[in-house]
Amino acid sequence: MYFIVVQLAAAIVLLLWAVRMVRTAVERAYSAQLKRALGHAEKSALSAASVGAVMAVALQSSTAVAALASGFASGGLLAGATGLSLVLGAYFGSAVVASILSFDLSLLMAPLIIIGGILFLRGNSRQTKQLGRMILGVAFVLLSLEMVSEATAPWRGSDLLQAAVGYLRGDPWTGFLVAAAITWLSYSSVASVLVIITFGAAGVIPLEIASALVLGANLGGTLIAFGMTRGGDVRARRIAIGAVVLRGGGAVIFLIALQFLLPALAQLPGNVGQQASLLHIGFNLAILIIGLPLAAPVTRLLNRLVKEAPSAESADIARFRQTALGSGHKGNVDVALASAMRELLRMSEMVEVMLQPAIEILRTDDKTAIRRVKALEPEVDQANSSIKLFLTQLDWNEMDDEQARRASDLSTYAVSLEQAADIIVRQLLRVADQLQERRLTFSEAGWGELIDLHARVMSNLQLALNVLVSEDVESARQLVSEKDAVGVMERKSMGDHFSRLRSGNPNSFETSELHLETVRSLRRVNSLLCGIAYSILSEHGELLNSRLARRSAAT
Repeated sequence: MYFIVVQLAAAIVLLLWAVRMVRTAVERAYSAQLKRALGHAEKSALSAASVGAVMAVALQSSTAVAALASGFASGGLLAGATGLSLVLGAYFGSAVVASILSFDLSLLMAPLIIIGGILFLRGNSRQTKQLGRMILGVAFVLLSLEMVSEATAPWRGSDLLQAAVGYLRGDPWTGFLVAAAITWLSYSSVASVLVIITFGAAGVIPLEIASALVLGANLGGTLIAFGMTRGGDVRARRIAIGAVVLRGGGAVIFLIALQFLLPALAQLPGNVGQQASLLHIGFNLAILIIGLPLAAPVTRLLNRLVKEAPSAESADIARFRQTALGSGHKGNVDVALASAMRELLRMSEMVEVMLQPAIEILRTDDKTAIRRVKALEPEVDQANSSIKLFLTQLDWNEMDDEQARRASDLSTYAVSLEQAADIIVRQLLRVADQLQERRLTFSEAGWGELIDLHARVMSNLQLALNVLVSEDVESARQLVSEKDAVGVMERKSMGDHFSRLRSGNPNSFETSELHLETVRSLRRVNSLLCGIAYSILSEHGELLNSRLARRSAAT
């Protein structure tokens, strides 16, 4: 019995790790594309649900999609109803993933391990390595499910199992709550459902217990997102609470009606595991169909019931932190540069907070968001002045070449961040004022271009900060490529804009100047953010005539 329990526990741990392995591989390789995809969710509730489903399939996790949606909602980039629709779509997408992985795909296990291992070990680029990691993760999911099936084989006729099954048949609520708790603790509804389906397929549990466990796993999946947003921005919490109301409430209602639905569920094709899989898909599809038209009214209700915490500005702990630019560090150059780096990261976070709501401000002229952005500008200016003064007071004669280069890079990037903040306040907010005063709005196609461009710049800001801290050459190359890609997006957006002008689109005529200024401003912000890459590439001989040097055949 001991070895059976250990093997089952090892199989479940491997399953949890494998699911996380796939998710992190996709996030590392395609995080920019995922964040840009969220920009298309605003078109309609159906498009939001479609984006959520596709992202959940790619990430093999509705929790990861909920986390991304919460981050965008916190920054004002995602409306509450849109975010709720996106999360409901993600739940359906994760149900599809769980059902696909529950099929007998054992013949694919060895080829996937070979292909994934070759890509990960021999790949030259980061994306190739992460693709290999993702394929290995899928193979390990299949391996773990086979281990679960083998570990449960000796239990199928045991008296202990029969006693547990007999109890749970008479008390489905216990199984429901246990499954919800396990899913919440494991942070993976996909893994929980896969284990339940495998138990059912192996004949360990009957359909009525498998159904209660699947419904409990659905409730637990919504509690994961709710737990992540506790203490966070109120807009993210409203989305999580809405998901608990719709999906969690649906699971409770379905469990109450389960005794009447079991005869119909028993008519579904396949074994108990396959029937539980179909129930999981059907339940989440029903919640999606019912929830989409309810997303807007539920969001309005939550807007009234879930209020933002009072005196948020006074609770901003960051305002009371002690500066890292203390005079006591100046005798040690490395410590002083590390202190300047800490202040620069804080400054970059302020710029990120200013840039994140820019598109929503253009759309809604949110006065609260505008006040927050304007209030941060003097803080960014002060941080820039403090960093430059601190660095100039260091003993540059005692620095080696690497330290001098690093100090120069930090000072230059501080100036770039300050200029980016100026562009946000003096140009993007001016565009928002003009749109409001003249009661104008961009065309639908124009909005789509601006949303895509803004999402790309936000993604590049994160990449630029990674480059700043790590000085990784490959990431720096990627950042320069992203800078060029934004330039291509700018030229394409302008070309498409002039095409709309020629076609006689009235919105394009009225907002022509403002559209072009917004595009140029976002491109200039992006260029300032990406500037850190050139120094690093130049230091490593990766630049040739202001262009990326070609990789040698050896790399």
